[in-house]
Amino acid sequence: MDEHYDAIILGTGLKECVISGMLSVSGKKVLHIDRNNYYGAESASLTPLEQLYEKFLGTNAKPPQEMGRGRDWNVDLIPKFLMANGSLVKLLIHTGVTRYLEFKSIEGSYVYRGGKIYKVPANEMEALSSSLMGMFEKRRFKKFLEFTQQFDPQNKATWQGLDPNVNTMQQVYEKFGLDENTADFTGHALALYRDDQYKSLPFAKTIEKIRLYSDSLARYGKSPYLYPLYGLGELPQGFARLSAIYGGTYMLDKHVDHIVYENGKAVGVKCGEEVVRANQIYCDPSYAPDKVKKVGQVVRAICLLNHTIPNTHDSSSCQIIIPQKQVGRHYDIYISMVSNTNMVTPKGWYIAMVSTTVETANPQAEIVPGLQLLGPIAEKFISVSDVYEPVDLGTESQVFVSRSYDPTSHFETTCKDILEVFERGTTTEFDFNKITHLSLEDNE
Repeated sequence: MDEHYDAIILGTGLKECVISGMLSVSGKKVLHIDRNNYYGAESASLTPLEQLYEKFLGTNAKPPQEMGRGRDWNVDLIPKFLMANGSLVKLLIHTGVTRYLEFKSIEGSYVYRGGKIYKVPANEMEALSSSLMGMFEKRRFKKFLEFTQQFDPQNKATWQGLDPNVNTMQQVYEKFGLDENTADFTGHALALYRDDQYKSLPFAKTIEKIRLYSDSLARYGKSPYLYPLYGLGELPQGFARLSAIYGGTYMLDKHVDHIVYENGKAVGVKCGEEVVRANQIYCDPSYAPDKVKKVGQVVRAICLLNHTIPNTHDSSSCQIIIPQKQVGRHYDIYISMVSNTNMVTPKGWYIAMVSTTVETANPQAEIVPGLQLLGPIAEKFISVSDVYEPVDLGTESQVFVSRSYDPTSHFETTCKDILEVFERGTTTEFDFNKITHLSLEDNE
């Protein structure tokens, strides 16, 4: 432990493992420490099922026998899906971590409206057949989608009289005559915004997000989302392997007392009697409580089901978004479901997660609209987590802290944070242009 490292990374959550892999690949000497004896930290997958019962219900709690073998379960504490064409998939390919993982596409993407679940239409053909809209609205939405596909911020001829630097997304909706319901699922189920603030901002970013959704959908057809076989816990482990191949050192089950500073700058970490020295520290909020502030809470319910979610065409995996306006909220409610086809449950069992940003003093009541869509629930585990973000960029102290995980059921916000932390720490933007060929096998 008397070596000197370029970077010490504390915690093996997904964000920290990805950053560790990125730093190792770029030639840095990395030491990675976790107080737990397993990978994943907050973003771990629990297996066997007994672990989940013990975590939430105490050491004597045991799952009922009809739930099958405990080791056939992999339950994500913070489930999320990957956009097939999104940043995390590009990172996985760029770093070569795909060779340690297998993915399967999620079968359906749905949106809740007026008490019902509808498939999200993401291209012109689906728009015309969708029961979400009346006939005239379908035509208007089809024209809008054609505009999003042709729009090029560098080519004024594709702007249709709108200016991406001046006009807001609300003005785009108005130009195409889209009603509030259509704008609702476009912003929340296609562009994946969590609230409506985007409507008052210049529209180019939203168009880019809608394009990402439809490009991701075009890759595999059923939905734009992918999910790793055996659960999300495979992702941190894949990046940990990558880091190790490039010389990164790992220490699990190692208690960290505190970060050591000299003249306001981090110089290492203290573990018991020893101090390990490094130029920089990267960590999750739990390792640097003095460097973060609480900005909210997330409520999550892990639900074990012995049936598919009603009204999702018997999908064995899916995502449902409940836009905030539909249930009189400020933030959306997210539902994700995975099953035996994703190698995370025994046959006939399903794991559904309902999550949202806490807005009231009664978080459990806030997810009821999501729970009501699931049908009978065999077992339910509810957690409320604080959400932290760093108080500064970390450039003075050289301590770079990631944000807590938000309630979204996709990885786009997570990846944005990873890239921002990497850029703050290395002062260079991660270069995706080095990726020459994208090929991610959809292992069906």
